[in-house]
Amino acid sequence: MLPIRNRFTKPVSDARLSLGGTMATIRDVAREAGVSPATVSRYLNGNIELPAETAGRIDAASKRLGYRPNLLAKRLSLGSSETIGLVTPEIANPFFAALAAAAEDEARREGFSILLSSTGGDLEMEAASIDRLAARHVDGLLVLTNRVDDGRLRDLIDGRTDVVVLDEDVPGARVTRIFVENEAGAYDATRHLIAAGHRRIAHIGGPEQLLSSRERFAGFARAMAEAGLAVEDGLVRFGAYERDFGCEATRAILANGRPTAVFTGSDYIAVGVLQELAAQGLSVPGDLSLASFDDMPFADLLSPPITTVRQPIEALGRLGIRTLLAQIRGEEPPPTQRLPTQLVVRRSVGPPPGRAKKAG
Repeated sequence: MLPIRNRFTKPVSDARLSLGGTMATIRDVAREAGVSPATVSRYLNGNIELPAETAGRIDAASKRLGYRPNLLAKRLSLGSSETIGLVTPEIANPFFAALAAAAEDEARREGFSILLSSTGGDLEMEAASIDRLAARHVDGLLVLTNRVDDGRLRDLIDGRTDVVVLDEDVPGARVTRIFVENEAGAYDATRHLIAAGHRRIAHIGGPEQLLSSRERFAGFARAMAEAGLAVEDGLVRFGAYERDFGCEATRAILANGRPTAVFTGSDYIAVGVLQELAAQGLSVPGDLSLASFDDMPFADLLSPPITTVRQPIEALGRLGIRTLLAQIRGEEPPPTQRLPTQLVVRRSVGPPPGRAKKAG
């Protein structure tokens, strides 16, 4: 009878595995099959050919005991966990959820899994994720942060070739970065408002020191300057990318004399703008036009559906995975990559109040 070689071709550890609350080891399998642990290990690793009867006893014992190779230990023995860490501020936000889903799908295509860490923007949670990388629990990290770094995150990732930063910058860190064209997208949205006839336009942005906030304001300011329009200090507010800040900033802006249009740095802020305008009995776009940035899944469900700059969220997650894996393989991708945005025109932008009537 021909000898039988087991199907496993890579090293298998003697780590314990569970089935139904019990734990089985290679030694347990060896005892059950009446052979030595070394024989079981070599057979499961594909390093030995055994008579069919002996191989059958080992297979049967493995099945009865519920033994399965410890894949994590096997991968680590080969110098790879075949896992990518994704560090994100939160998973409830549709932006980060969509990015994580795209990254996971792309990683799966390459034979990798994703270990997700939702940090809530907390430095200690971000540091713990870096520690997992140092301990080789993951092969590399995609890092997203929504806070202004005080230098500590920079120090943790500086110079690492197994880290890629997405969406927001970590200033001073020598790592690969992937962003969207924030400035160009904001420029397009503001130009759209100007083309509709608006001259007094407000801007409500995110945290002032974040890359996305600075670049989106720069695009807004460039479009205004090219049109010969002033950026009024009283019509510019920076704060959180949140609905509540959108409400608060709208109240403050309206107190300085109503503009005819607002460009917001995120759709969440835009929701707050709509809420506050409705509370004050003002309509969009009849009393005030609104353009935003993100194109979250809810943007076309608002009343009215809002004109906004679409970020390529899925492409950002996929490119992040491909870039990180290229670095892990020793390749050198561009240090900074940018993905284009697209203005999506809906019903939240119209002519300034009174303009349509005069034209008629």
